[in-house]
Amino acid sequence: MIKVIKPGFYSTIQDQGRLGHRSFGVPISGAMDSYSSQFANELVGNDKAAAVLEMTMTGADLLFLKSTTIAITGANMDPKLNSKAIAMFKSIIVHNGDIISFGRLEFGFRAYMAAKGGFLTETVLGSRSMLKGITDDFRIQKDDWLETMKSSNLILPKNAKLKFDASYLNGGTLEVLKGPEFDKLSNDKRDLLLNTTFEVSKYNNRMAYQLQPLVENDLKPILTSPVLPGTVQLTPSGQLIVLMRDCQTTGGYPRVLQLTEKSINILSQKTTGNNLKIRLQD
Repeated sequence: MIKVIKPGFYSTIQDQGRLGHRSFGVPISGAMDSYSSQFANELVGNDKAAAVLEMTMTGADLLFLKSTTIAITGANMDPKLNSKAIAMFKSIIVHNGDIISFGRLEFGFRAYMAAKGGFLTETVLGSRSMLKGITDDFRIQKDDWLETMKSSNLILPKNAKLKFDASYLNGGTLEVLKGPEFDKLSNDKRDLLLNTTFEVSKYNNRMAYQLQPLVENDLKPILTSPVLPGTVQLTPSGQLIVLMRDCQTTGGYPRVLQLTEKSINILSQKTTGNNLKIRLQD
């Protein structure tokens, strides 16, 4: 059991998403940076899809009321165990009465903490991922209690020190595929998309990231069509909107690009003012 002393700016429980329900309008959700969340789970011996704690911009302060094994990956938020700095990207044993806390954000934007056995929050439609309108709680709050699996074996797993490639946390290039409406763009508009340095606007969250500057758009709206996390929409005003994990399931704006899974992970670690380039995969 873990007590939330401070929840951080925006912290949720996420697994790998709510699959198979998009036809009913249910977003996929899941960890914004799937690579970091899966890696954290591997470090403590969990299934890759086990539920983890996702912390955005600032970390939570957590009181552990039973011993367990944890691992922290993703953004560096200066993690501490009982006020002493601890390493990221490795397994750590915590005991009853220990406090995990976080300091200043050093790089990245979202950190992940896995606990042995995963977080045992409510399961809705096959997933523990928190989402407003789907789960009773859509973010963790002060004084919440987070249940984890009881662990009698605190021996660190063999993969407790797997090598983590953190270079993508500072990566500035998004690899993309052509979206269904890409070929309807004029040649100069395509060149503009692929040669502009974009900046993450202040409008960025688990649903979508808006990029600036605007891109002149002469495409007409389309009939409502399926969209996915990573779909890049171009609005009539020229706004590029990159849909993220909690996005809707359909949309009526032209879908000019589609981010790769790796690029969704990269973008999820960006915040307002970060620069990005777009590269079309061959």
